Amino acid sequence: MKLFQRRQRSLFGEILDWMITPFLLLWPITFGLTWLIAEGIARVPFDRGLGHNARALAQLVQSDERSVRFQFPQPANEILHADETDEVYYQVLGAQGEFLSGDSDLPPPQEDEKFVTDELQMRDDMRKGVPIRVAYIWVRVKQQSARPALVQVAETLEKRSVLANEIIKGVMLPQFVILPLAVLLIWLALARGIQPLNELEQRIRQRKPDDMSPLDESVVPIEVSPLVSSINDLLGRLQDSIATQKRFLADAAHQLKTPLAGLRMQADLALRKDAQADDLKQSLQQIARSSVRATHTVNQLLALARAESSGAPVAKQACDLATLTMEVVKDCLPRAMDRHIDLGFDKTCESATLQGNPTLLKEMVRNLIENALLYTPSSQQQPGVVTARVSRNARQALVLQVEDSGLGIPESERERVFEPFYRVLGTETDGSGLGLPIVLEIAHKHGATVQLSETHPGRKPPGAQFNVVFQAK
Repeated sequence: MKLFQRRQRSLFGEILDWMITPFLLLWPITFGLTWLIAEGIARVPFDRGLGHNARALAQLVQSDERSVRFQFPQPANEILHADETDEVYYQVLGAQGEFLSGDSDLPPPQEDEKFVTDELQMRDDMRKGVPIRVAYIWVRVKQQSARPALVQVAETLEKRSVLANEIIKGVMLPQFVILPLAVLLIWLALARGIQPLNELEQRIRQRKPDDMSPLDESVVPIEVSPLVSSINDLLGRLQDSIATQKRFLADAAHQLKTPLAGLRMQADLALRKDAQADDLKQSLQQIARSSVRATHTVNQLLALARAESSGAPVAKQACDLATLTMEVVKDCLPRAMDRHIDLGFDKTCESATLQGNPTLLKEMVRNLIENALLYTPSSQQQPGVVTARVSRNARQALVLQVEDSGLGIPESERERVFEPFYRVLGTETDGSGLGLPIVLEIAHKHGATVQLSETHPGRKPPGAQFNVVFQAK
């Protein structure tokens, strides 16, 4: 039962409903229980007085071996009937069930009831359609083979009802005052209890749009602390996302500025009035190279943005890493042949299936191979070697290896090569510095780690080997 129905759920109203609704539902039950208890309480003193009268009358029963007699003085009879509220009746029956005195129409006990002499008993009965309360005693007589004499005293229930009503009024009437007061106190207590939430709301509303600092958890109740902690976690992730976007925009602007400046310069050279045909052709060649470089940089930036996007889990499916790697190797063969590099593929395990995103995995393999092709010196006389390999380690974890015969990467710079736009000093290659950061991001998306070592330790040149180790099943 909802006392306060709303289109939108309210925490205040929800708690108020669950506190007041049971209270109101229990109130009628309390009323019924109080009525039963009041009747029980009201019955005790009147039953005691009724039993006292029955015992007193039982003492007036006399018997010998021939008869049973009952002598009831008139003053005693007047005292017995002196009650102004209820009607009082009595009845005395002899050993043979004969009527001796009192009211003859008073109902007797049950016929199958066992005779228990000299013991007061109570029962509820009816006389002429009016409920009565009866106290009776079986009195032992001196006649042999005779049943006991019966003494009964009864009265109507008016006094009991009046007393029960008075008890009910005394108990329940104050509750009509207490109930509204209790509702008011509950309302005030709830209003005070949710005040920290209102204060938290005000602090959040007063924040500036660029304020991503965490909220203070020490000033909120313990029950609200997990909510504040979750908000702080969200603020931290938002701050990281905004920082990534800002860094991406800054890096993109920086990286695109050089090729765009080159394009403009070459265009200005081509537009000179005294430009010769050879100069024009050379400028067009430079423009073509700069546009290729700019396109490659844009594609790398978009790939890095996809890999870093929102931290959300990528859509995964069952895919064969060996098949994906072979497809990338085939795509890269023309470039490898142009650079006189021996590009090969090797598979040393039976199964290379894993749960992953095929598009991102191919992007990762492509960046590793293109990075190896870019930094591996090669000529027709001394061709370089680049090998992509799919295998499993001792723990049966799937491993993607891309190794080359290049100059290798100094140990002091092996961590920095995974930073965006960083390139190893001393190399004359024209790269964007985004390939390895893309590899690292995609590997993290798939729960894998990237390890960098030398292909041939101790040799000159040592080469570089990148190992992407996926989690074992």
